[in-house]
This record gives sequence, structure tokens and C-alpha cells, in this order.
Amino acid sequence: MNKVNYDLEMENIIKNLEKKKEKSLLLHSCCGPCSSGCIERLNEFFNITVFYYNPNLDIEEEFDRRAIEQKRLIKEMNLSDEINVIVPKYNSKEYYDAINGYEMTKEGGARCTKCFELRLREAAKMASEGGFDYFTTTLSISPYKNSTLLNTLGEKIAEEYSVNYLFSDFKKKNGYKRSIELSKEYNMYRQDYCGCVFSKEEAEERRRDK
Repeated sequence: MNKVNYDLEMENIIKNLEKKKEKSLLLHSCCGPCSSGCIERLNEFFNITVFYYNPNLDIEEEFDRRAIEQKRLIKEMNLSDEINVIVPKYNSKEYYDAINGYEMTKEGGARCTKCFELRLREAAKMASEGGFDYFTTTLSISPYKNSTLLNTLGEKIAEEYSVNYLFSDFKKKNGYKRSIELSKEYNMYRQDYCGCVFSKEEAEERRRDK
């Protein structure tokens, strides 16, 4: 089976838009740094609303810090069109319920899949209820995230909620590198772990082993 080029899939969707800025996009964001390159690339083509939904974050202080940075980034990017940011109340119970039974699996395994599914499902639900034309996630900008898994989940969940999923692999075309450049340009807080308590523990172990 040939591997799908999800970056090309996204470009084909964009090419087929009748007019730029005609369609609305709900962009699920994990954090400001990761969203920076995605917003820069998509803002020309879509009316974007950022959905900062991350109940996986280990503590509320981390959730709030990343939310503040997300809002500051969009304000300081000074884009020609306003981008709204939706920040639901922090509720870690949603995450722990979703990963119940998978707590001890390794980073990148079944626990992460459950986490991705939770966040994509909530984004799809909001996109459907809000009348958005498309939804997608910034998660694929990370070189540590499986874009095939993310897009497969996104497509499946989109069908359930009768909303369009924008295929993506934002790490392509130096997307991850660009997100680092933008993070430095805007002096952003860039965390060294994905967000959950398990990824934080693994990050701490790596630091101790150095």
C-alpha cells in the first residue's frame, strides 16, 4: 500500500476552493508554538478559528500558560483577518476517562491514540455544531506525531459528525522548522514535553539520563 501524501491532499483541497477565505476552518491547537506555522500557512485560504482544547495537560497552570501564549501569538502576528480563539474550561477528567486502562503504555502508543481521538472528536463536534466547513489539528506539525494515524482518525471522526476534515501533514515543507523560527521570533514559551503527566515523566527521565 502506498503511503498517502497528506500535505499534497491538503494542497489539492485548497486548490479546489472556489474563492480564498470563502470557507471556515476550526483549527484544533495543542499550543501556540505548534499553531504558529499552521496559521501562517492556512490564513491566506481560510477564515480560521483556533480551538485550544487540551484536557491532557498535567496541571491547570500549564493549561493556562499555553492558552495565554496562544492568544498572545495571534495578537502579535498582526494578521490581516481576525482569528478568534476558543478556550474551553480545563477538565482533566475528560482525558483520564479517555485513556482509562492505557495509562502505562509507552509514549506514542495506544494511550496517545486515545488522546488524539478525544481531541479530534471534540473538535469535530464543535465544527459540526458551529457550522464550520472544515476542521483539522496542529498535531501533525510535530516530527514525533504519526500523521497517518492523525489523518485516519480525523477522516473517520469527520464522517461521524458530517463535517469535512482538512487532511494535513504540517511538518512537511519545513513546517516544524518554521514553527521553531516563529517561536523564537515571538519569544514564545516552548514546553519540553507533550503535555500529559506521563510524557512529563518520560521527559524528566531523559534529562536525568543525559
